[in-house]
This record gives sequence, structure tokens and C-alpha cells, in this order.
Amino acid sequence: MSLKTLTIKAVMIVVAIVVFATISISPTVADEWSDIVNKAKNQEVYWYAWGGAEPYNDYITWVGERVQHDYNVELIHIKLGDTAEAVRKVLAERTVGRLNNGSVDLIWINGENFKTMKEEDLLFGPFAHKLPNFQFVDVIQNPGITSDFTTPTEGLESPWGMAKLIFIHDRASLTSPPRSILSILEYARSNPGRISYPAPPDFSGTTFIKQALFELTADPRELQKPARDNFDRVTAPLWKYLDDLVPFLWQQGREYPKSSEKLTEMLGKGVVDLSFSFRIGVVSNAIEEGVLPISARSYVLEKGTIGNTHFVAIPFNSAHKEGAMVVANFLMSPEAQARKQNSAYWGEQTVLAMHLLSAEDRKRFNDIPRDAATLSSEELGNTLPEPHPSWITQIEEVWLRRYGQ
Repeated sequence: MSLKTLTIKAVMIVVAIVVFATISISPTVADEWSDIVNKAKNQEVYWYAWGGAEPYNDYITWVGERVQHDYNVELIHIKLGDTAEAVRKVLAERTVGRLNNGSVDLIWINGENFKTMKEEDLLFGPFAHKLPNFQFVDVIQNPGITSDFTTPTEGLESPWGMAKLIFIHDRASLTSPPRSILSILEYARSNPGRISYPAPPDFSGTTFIKQALFELTADPRELQKPARDNFDRVTAPLWKYLDDLVPFLWQQGREYPKSSEKLTEMLGKGVVDLSFSFRIGVVSNAIEEGVLPISARSYVLEKGTIGNTHFVAIPFNSAHKEGAMVVANFLMSPEAQARKQNSAYWGEQTVLAMHLLSAEDRKRFNDIPRDAATLSSEELGNTLPEPHPSWITQIEEVWLRRYGQ
């Protein structure tokens, strides 16, 4: 990297820090936020969020306790099996003219669902830059926060976590796990029935397929643009790969695990040799819970693995926008982010930049225990970008036609 490039980057970082500092001390912004907090008191915030894993549910319960104590905001978790349920609910309310007092106040969202809500003008905002804790986010060093599966966020959603695909093996029975999509196929051929993946539209199953597509396609840059008449050409190597893999899958592909959690349970029982997750601390949690043996370890593939940022958004007709903003701000607080990064509670990378935090808040993160089963930031390696949502929609449709039961 040239000296000129380094200098420009340094100037950009300084400018960002100055901007964030200005936001944090601006009397106008402080008064506006104080007014939002006052209006949020006694509000009931209905948070529609995926409820498919107990660590996530427990964390949201803790968030509810904290915002109730600190802000007198009651958080009600509406557990979803699919985020699209919340999107359809908001769309249905607009269709019947319910433009205020909507039943959804906050949504855990990203990717295709955010794109749909943005295009349909179903979102409140921009609001993210009004949240005081957004000053601790560095959009220059972490530009992924400014786009969601290639769709610009433009302040219409607030970041609260970073996820990355990790693979899991038991080193007691598999010392050298396959480290590429093609080597997973070769391993399956040599060990029939020992590999599987969740069926789409399960998020983790779809992510495995996206990982395969990224590694197999001739030009991954095409995946960052909308899928058009190039879909069949670009995805042809993927379908060839999956066709080759099916006969060697667990149950010969006649049955698939329902989630990555089920796949990890199968690994713990010795049914399969690999699992994967979008939660970097999942192995440590699974060992603690007795789901995996102490010899289980996480790893990433040689070329890197897909990662993304997930967000919360506020529907345009939310009845409790102030309360929703208070919750969104708390989710970005150093306290909440450090707890979320701790694998004892969740195990996920923070969206906050350490250089923007106080020494006391940096200590929260430095004090997080990490055992050998959880990868460090350096060990997580290269992060591959999510493809444009249009690829995901079509891939899931084709997968269900070809392999669905």
C-alpha cells in the first residue's frame, strides 16, 4: 500500500472520528435523544425476531430486562420461524390502511427481507445515525455496515451483530477436515453418509449453498449484481456440484436436517462428521451444554467464508417508534455488545470499533473469556461478501424443485 493511500485512509478515519465525536456532544442531538427517551417511557415494544435458538432467546430476554430497568420500556419478543412473516404482516397492515399503530415495532432483519421492505417503503427512518451508540461504529473500517446483502442501508436499519460461516469437526475422529467446497465433495465420496446440510430455505443451509456458489463460479463479482439472464450460466457449476454430492449425503439426500443446530447435534452423536454455523461461539456453547465433545473445534475454509452484518429495523407504522429506537440503541451499547460477543451468552463479533471506545469499555471485550474451540478474529480469516438477494431467491426456488421432498 502506498504512502499516499495510507495518508488518505488515515485522514478519512480522523474525519469519521471527528464526525462521531461531534454527534455525541452536539446539544441539538442530545436534546433530541433526551426527548425520544422520555417519549419511550411506558411503551411496549413488540420485537419480531427469529426464535429458533435458546441462546438468542435468552439474550433477548436479558435485553428486555435491561431496557425495562434503565428506560421503563417493556420489550415483548414475538418469536418467528421466518423473518418474512413480519414483513408480510407489515405489508398486510398497509394494504388495509393501518398506517399508524402497527403491531410490529422492531424487526431483526437483513438481506432479502430488508431489500423488500426498503423497496416497498415499509421502513421508518433514517434513524440509525440518531442513536447515540452509533458513534462507536466505524463505517470506514467496516463498510459492510453501510450495505445489507449489497442493498445500501441508508440509516433505515441499525447494526447489532456480525455473523460469519464457520465449520465444525471433532478432531478426535477427524484430524484434518476438508477446507474447501470441492474437498468436502471428495470427503463425502470417500465417506458416504457422513456429510449433510440443512435444507433451504433454512438460512444456514442456504448459506452453505452460497458458499459453494462463490467457490465454484468463474467470476464471483457477478454475484454482487442482480441476477438476470446470466443465472443459469453462473449457477451451472453449483447444480453440477450438488448433483454429484447428493448420492453421498446422509440418507442419500432423501432427508435433510432442519437447522444447523440439528446438524450440530448429529455431529455430537457421531452421525455426521461436519457441521457449520453462523455463530462463531457455537462450539464452545455446545461443549458446555454437552451437545459436542470437548475435542470439537471450529475452523474456516481456505478461501474464506461468507459473513454479513445483521440489523434491526423499525416499520413505517410502528406504534412505538421511540421505544424501538431506545432498544436499538441499547443493542449497540458496549455492555450489550460485549455480552453478545461472549460465547457463554451468544458468541458473535461486535459491530463496534475498539479504537472508538473508552478504556473501560475496551476492557469489557478484552475480558471476554475465549477457549480453544472458538476462533480468534485473526483465525476467522477472509470474509466473503453476501451475493445480491436476487440470487438467493432463485437459488432456493431451483433447489426446492431439484432436491426438495
